[in-house]
Amino acid sequence: MSASEKNKRLGRGLSALLGETDTEGYSAPEAETPETSRPSRDGVRMLPIELITPNPDQPRKTITEPELNALADSIADKGIVQPILVRPIDGGTNFQIVAGERRWRAAQRARLHEVPALVRELTDRETLEIGIVENVQRADLNPVEEAQAYRQLIDRFGHTQEDVAQAVSKSRSHVANMMRLLSLPDSVLTYLAEGKLTAGHARAIASAPDPTALAEQIIDRGLSVREAEKLAKTVHNPSAPETKSAVKSGADKDADTRALEADITARLGLTVDIRHGTKGGELRVQYKTLEQLDDVCRRLSADVTRG
Repeated sequence: MSASEKNKRLGRGLSALLGETDTEGYSAPEAETPETSRPSRDGVRMLPIELITPNPDQPRKTITEPELNALADSIADKGIVQPILVRPIDGGTNFQIVAGERRWRAAQRARLHEVPALVRELTDRETLEIGIVENVQRADLNPVEEAQAYRQLIDRFGHTQEDVAQAVSKSRSHVANMMRLLSLPDSVLTYLAEGKLTAGHARAIASAPDPTALAEQIIDRGLSVREAEKLAKTVHNPSAPETKSAVKSGADKDADTRALEADITARLGLTVDIRHGTKGGELRVQYKTLEQLDDVCRRLSADVTRG
């Protein structure tokens, strides 16, 4: 399968599957009737809650009690506005959730006996891909879950960072930066998953000798991302005097600049140095042979042509 074919399938996501039927005008039935188990004109079926099971590979691992209770109250008042997506299992006698586990759990708390669902025949691969894309597009994942989801799509299914970025409507640098968070110690990832640190904090301390110690300082002192970056710099070079240079040297670069350098370096296969100041900056690409220079020129020319 070519890269474009893989990307096209991945890019379908949940919206494309839901697009096979018009669910915008869908509203939950006011009363349960025997007919609700049959497909309606928009393809939505009312399925008994007990016949539905969650997906063990669901990318979202954390669902908090407050959000479940709030959603349950909303469902009790207005019903389920958007159907969940399921696939048949066990010969079609039961169903596994592809997207909408939180709605399914909240429906149980709201004491519903049935939930509206779209039933689709999907492979294990499609189920995981759609679950990841749907959660990321809805911003339902914490930074660690999001990074792990990207890693799954790339490692298990051979998608590129560009494929993933297009599918979830993010930039490639965002995907790369999020995946770099997975190199942090487990203790820092736990803080990140719990919301005690933001992704910006985590990027600021990612290359520090002891990220855990810095993370604990950031949490205890309630530091902002900018303050966390300054703290990380002092750890990298504690004896260096402060500089007022308009163009930042390597030691003064923030985490996002270093991450962008690494991303472009990986893309070009050549060392990249970004120096940015208040009045602009420089981007330097280091090459050793004329062939490498020619390759860079060819890449830039191709990008201009495509634009």
